[in-house]
Amino acid sequence: MSKEDRSVDPSFVREMASILKDTDLTEIEVEHGEMRVRVSRQKDYGGYAQPMHYAAPSGPSPAAPAQHAEQPAAPAATGPEKGTVPSPMVGTIYLSSAPGARAFVEVGQKVAEGETLLIIEAMKTMNQIPAPRAGTVTKILVENAQPVEYGEPLVVIA
Repeated sequence: MSKEDRSVDPSFVREMASILKDTDLTEIEVEHGEMRVRVSRQKDYGGYAQPMHYAAPSGPSPAAPAQHAEQPAAPAATGPEKGTVPSPMVGTIYLSSAPGARAFVEVGQKVAEGETLLIIEAMKTMNQIPAPRAGTVTKILVENAQPVEYGEPLVVIA
């Protein structure tokens, strides 16, 4: 039985790091057979603290003093809008097939299930993102050439 070579080519890792830098992504992962390589980086926020996302507490803490004046209620955190199409991968969004070409879809346009909504470039591969259902495009939540993360909302189809 031969021993499988499990070493990782440093030039491959450098290329993945370059993709992170070029696309302004924070993480990329590639799996090939039993080999899995993940490269991540911290984003530079120009001297500002990294933004943190958290939900406000639902009630007063036991140590908090009683409030005598009424405070306006904070808006409730909501999930994604109904009909939102999430990104199935990390990559760069393109709204048309080529620079200067007409966009695949526009707000108000009716789409059929399977119709191309946009393209995500990942690892130098152009991936067409189809409409998961028929309906009308009510919002386009991304801009052309914008980097997106897995699960990030792309468009809303009502």
